[in-house]
Amino acid sequence: MDGWGEWRHAGPAGCWNGPARLGRRMVSPVTHGGRGTAARAWRVLTDVQGHGPGRTADIRFRVAGILLLVTQLAFIAWVSLRPLTATWVTAANLEPLASIRGDLELGFAEATRRIGRELLLYAPLGVLLPLAGGRIDAHRLGSLLRTVLASALISCSVELAQSTIAGQVVDVDTVLINALGVALAHLAVVPAVRGWLRRRDQSAPEPALLWEETAAGVTPKIPRVGIAP
Repeated sequence: MDGWGEWRHAGPAGCWNGPARLGRRMVSPVTHGGRGTAARAWRVLTDVQGHGPGRTADIRFRVAGILLLVTQLAFIAWVSLRPLTATWVTAANLEPLASIRGDLELGFAEATRRIGRELLLYAPLGVLLPLAGGRIDAHRLGSLLRTVLASALISCSVELAQSTIAGQVVDVDTVLINALGVALAHLAVVPAVRGWLRRRDQSAPEPALLWEETAAGVTPKIPRVGIAP
């Protein structure tokens, strides 16, 4: 035998006398080909423990994502909610694309500066929100929609808060541009990073044996029991 164990039977009645070998962790009824079975069992065990479908990233990635997310939100609040001194401000814009058309009329350079600023301000959320969540096997479309929706809600909350701050103007186009920046950053970074994490997990070496022999290496034997007359 290969040391993994065998089943012993007593007499013609086929009564089971117990396993021939006891593992350090569990008893295995596996005979020949036990190593392949151990590898399959290890993969099932890792799935149950959260490293299979629906598994999450390393806790270090999640902690880093949460810290960076909090930092980015604090930066957004500082940029968007600080009072501004101005002699006059434009009226609130609740018509979609009206402000964007106005920016484009100011010329390419000025439109690029204004629209690009709003795109870049929220773009990091497209990466930091999934990173803080830590899901590796999330569906691409579902992850994109959740991230954009969460970022749009944050942007709407900031815009509503701006209505109470001097010098700040509510603009619905800001929410649209912010959400677009989040979507572009998510599509550019998140699928590639999740693919790398999945490949790293799949290339991790598996243990050679799932069931270990006892340190003594002695096979306990259960003697045959004769049939009473």
